[in-house]
Amino acid sequence: MKHRPPARPAEQKIKDMQNGKIIVGITQGDSNGIGYEVIIKALADPRILEQFTPVIYGSSKLFGFYRKTIPEVEQMDTNAIQSASEAHPKRINIVNCLPDSAYAEPGQATAESAGGAIQALKSAIDELRKGLIDVLVTGPINKKAMSNEGFGFPGHTEYIQNAFNAQDSLMFMVSHRLRLAVVTGHIPLKEVAAQITEERILSKLRLINASLKQDFVVDQPRIAVLSLNPHSGDGGLLGTEEQDIIIPAIKKATDEGILAFGPFSPDGFFGLNHFEDFDATLAMYHDQGLAPFKALSFEDGVNFTAGLPVIRTSPDHGTAFEMAGRDEADPRSMRAAIFTAIDIYRNRRQWEALQEDKMPERPLGHDKPRKDGKPQIA
Repeated sequence: MKHRPPARPAEQKIKDMQNGKIIVGITQGDSNGIGYEVIIKALADPRILEQFTPVIYGSSKLFGFYRKTIPEVEQMDTNAIQSASEAHPKRINIVNCLPDSAYAEPGQATAESAGGAIQALKSAIDELRKGLIDVLVTGPINKKAMSNEGFGFPGHTEYIQNAFNAQDSLMFMVSHRLRLAVVTGHIPLKEVAAQITEERILSKLRLINASLKQDFVVDQPRIAVLSLNPHSGDGGLLGTEEQDIIIPAIKKATDEGILAFGPFSPDGFFGLNHFEDFDATLAMYHDQGLAPFKALSFEDGVNFTAGLPVIRTSPDHGTAFEMAGRDEADPRSMRAAIFTAIDIYRNRRQWEALQEDKMPERPLGHDKPRKDGKPQIA
């Protein structure tokens, strides 16, 4: 884990103005989905501005359009800016990174809304890299529409990993009940088995272990590993990946001091609430993990990208085009994503400070007694 670099002059200037408040960047996502609605509802209480400074990447025009579709939100103090360096600490700041011609078509997956989502994300990543925002919360996107516009990545996770040149990253779903990661992410189910390797499982276990310690303040994390095949392969009758790949990976992790256990058959594991006995669970593929996660934690679930030098979260739902513009969207997952990012930011700063304060290890032999029985002096 690399330590956070010293604040650059621009970053320090903003920090002074914000009186130390965390600056939360929020991307609009696809503007024809429920992104703006859940953002507006999550930020509607003016007391929220006492806790952090929000900076939305999108369009003041689109923000205003969706605010009018939510009758209970009468007034919000907004501040149109060109960069987070201009953010006002007591207002909802909107970085206008979309053209003035931007318009909303609620419920429609269009080239314009996908292009706007890409531009908002690029602008936010650029300012996150510069240190102008502390954490990033991404609004939901339509992956197919983004792909049609040349996005080139399966989702946010892969894009942000590439943007920060991270060797690996982790889709870490977190809630008050459950923390869950996946070995393989946004790939077709028919490709999953070929992607399950010892090294990939071990890499994810290392990321989970490190993230639990530095991001969630878990001293000795216990990690459950799920099987790939039904009934954990049933002794090889239903598949051999457990014996050939998953169990050896768990053993290697254990040899490294990682407290990993399994493999557990997913049906019984979730059906009997065994996940409550562990600090995190590693599933083999997307729906194996996210289906039970969303069943248990849909309202307050958060997608956190672990393993990066920056902090990014998002709500655990999609664009929900079918309810866009109808004042039907639930903002709890967006609100949870914002406060999870803030908590992780604080935990990580505290963890880094503790690492810096640790006494350097003394060389081997330092405490060997001398022939006269007294300790050696370096």
